[in-house]
Amino acid sequence: MSTTVATQSPPPPTTDSSARPKKSVVTMLLGRPEIGAFAAAVAVFIFFFAIADTFRTAAAMSTILYASSTIGIVAVGVALLMIGGEFDLSAGVSVITGALTASMISYEFSANMWVGVLVSLVVMLAIGFINGYLVVRTGIPSFLVTLSTFFMLQGINLGVTRQITGTVATRSVSDIDGFASAQNVFASDFTLGGVTIRITVLWWIVFILVATWILLRTRVGNWIFAAGGNAASARAVGVPVNKVKIGLFMGVAFLAWFYGMHVLFAFNTVQSGQGVGNEFIYIIAAVVGGALLTGGYGSALGSAIGAFIFGMTVQGIVYAGWDPSWFRFFLGAMLLLAVLVNLYVKNYATTRKA
Repeated sequence: MSTTVATQSPPPPTTDSSARPKKSVVTMLLGRPEIGAFAAAVAVFIFFFAIADTFRTAAAMSTILYASSTIGIVAVGVALLMIGGEFDLSAGVSVITGALTASMISYEFSANMWVGVLVSLVVMLAIGFINGYLVVRTGIPSFLVTLSTFFMLQGINLGVTRQITGTVATRSVSDIDGFASAQNVFASDFTLGGVTIRITVLWWIVFILVATWILLRTRVGNWIFAAGGNAASARAVGVPVNKVKIGLFMGVAFLAWFYGMHVLFAFNTVQSGQGVGNEFIYIIAAVVGGALLTGGYGSALGSAIGAFIFGMTVQGIVYAGWDPSWFRFFLGAMLLLAVLVNLYVKNYATTRKA
């Protein structure tokens, strides 16, 4: 008499994907570089919204966005450079160098305004290339290389302007051919819902989107993070670290040139002593937005939020009727707090991944 033995099929092997624990929403949010800046932006907005009546108007928000864009345009490039592990302390005076070049080329040679604009672009990209080339070829820290560039450009801005114009400012270029069309590109405005919006706000958004796409959706973005995280390891796996870093310095130079064109076409003349100190504001905006001073971590969106915090603070202090001198105290306090928060968030995210 035969018997049937019931057999039980073995359970399917557990795959890695099913065994891997799912990340919580909180963990994923804390893993984003800009989360700390976003929380700070909400707190600053609520604070000034509560104490300053003017802050609540649409016109005030338009002014805040414009002030933010004047910082944020260059801060986008600075953030990418910091993610790549480098600094550029010449970004502030570079803005004025670009504006002075375009103005004096067009005025002194009686050339179309667009000639000055294009010559200025070439000059600025050359400055960015030289900064990057010196850093990667000599091994000198970018802090020292660009600090040297800062002093040289500051001297050139003042010395050349005085030599050519006899003063510390360029002459008005509003009557030069091509001024109107260039102004439409770099310094125009439009009305939306009864509120005047400056064109720099739209350009700022465009640069944020492009930089975010580069970082998150392209091979170059992976190279930037790798070069900033560990340059030696990145080279070992074939990342062109030198080219990446030079390209990042040229990116900062391009955005400095763009903002310089806005300064020129918004005011018609350029003060050669401007720009000093703005390089620190760009760096602080990037750090507040989540970029680490050690490189390899950060985001373009974070730099935008950092710039927006500055815009809210600058205008919020005015709307609240406070002494503007407190803004410098706020800069230092926010930088220190941002570094501490970013370090905590990064360590927490790293621990959760492990």
